[in-house]
Amino acid sequence: MRGVVFDGRQTVVVDDLEIREPGPGEVLVAIAAAGLCHSDLSVIDGTIPFPRPVVLGHEGAGVVEAVGAGVTHVVPGDHVSLSTLANCGACAECDRGRPTMCRKAIGMPQQPFSRGGEPLYQFASNSAFAERTVVKAVQAVRIPKEIPLTSAALIGCGVLTGVGAVLNRARVDRGDSVAVIGTGGVGLNVLQGARIAGALRIVAVDSNPAKEEVARQFGATDFLTDVGAVRELLPSGADHVFECVGRVELVRAAIDLLDRHGQAVLLGMPAADAEASFVPAALFLDKSVLGCRYGSSRPQRDIRLYADLYARGRLLLDELVTRTYPVEDFQKAVEDAEAGRVARGVLTF
Repeated sequence: MRGVVFDGRQTVVVDDLEIREPGPGEVLVAIAAAGLCHSDLSVIDGTIPFPRPVVLGHEGAGVVEAVGAGVTHVVPGDHVSLSTLANCGACAECDRGRPTMCRKAIGMPQQPFSRGGEPLYQFASNSAFAERTVVKAVQAVRIPKEIPLTSAALIGCGVLTGVGAVLNRARVDRGDSVAVIGTGGVGLNVLQGARIAGALRIVAVDSNPAKEEVARQFGATDFLTDVGAVRELLPSGADHVFECVGRVELVRAAIDLLDRHGQAVLLGMPAADAEASFVPAALFLDKSVLGCRYGSSRPQRDIRLYADLYARGRLLLDELVTRTYPVEDFQKAVEDAEAGRVARGVLTF
């Protein structure tokens, strides 16, 4: 079968991948569509260290082909959106309703794939850039078949991360002011999360002026190309600032833009050894700097919620898909993403 493999030197689309059958508590999914996320590119450029060779992809949707023993919540033929969160469901963090903090959910990559007899790692417990993948049952969330799978694919990462950061982590309230630095796939979902939450002023900041139209479509009330100009619109600062780029100087800018009792939420992924600096005294007016893993999500709950919001016309999914590419055009999708020509490119099988 086809898939996108990174061997540590180059990324290639292959047609000779093999996948094992699902074991107990696992689900085999035929992937229909997978979004190209910046995190996939971060594995390739080394920003995210990961063992190789690895089958890339982590934002996908498809159709259940088979289930292992003990799986009852999905059956073959169900449409599912896949999360990257292979949490155990039994530890103290899972029991507290914080599956993103499960210590078994990260750091232990499996090798369900093989190629020419050699095992390959699975990225983010998902590997959606393959015609088929095996995931833990908790990662497969049934969705209505009315949702196009090219759109549903984006729920599993960009939507969970961006909308979840607003609703679950920051808990933006009605009438709040929000600034969003970076309007890529995650930033656009932060914008629509702020709109759904009822924020009154939503300022989008992106150095690319061509992104203004789509930013406003997703909820921005204002658009700026210079982060320093935010203070002109919000002289006292913002209640919430979301950094969605992953540059340390923008982390500092996010903190500097806060109003009293404001909070900066860091969503961008800088290099693992990158360091940011700020003036500690700036936080003494009850300001906060918050990390946020995967939108502080509970995927089995949140994916269903977002599917319902989509059905009600409150959450935009189709509009996130700028362009689709057959998986063979992976490199073209990468070029378009790096050039900022797409909100989200989606690979199809």
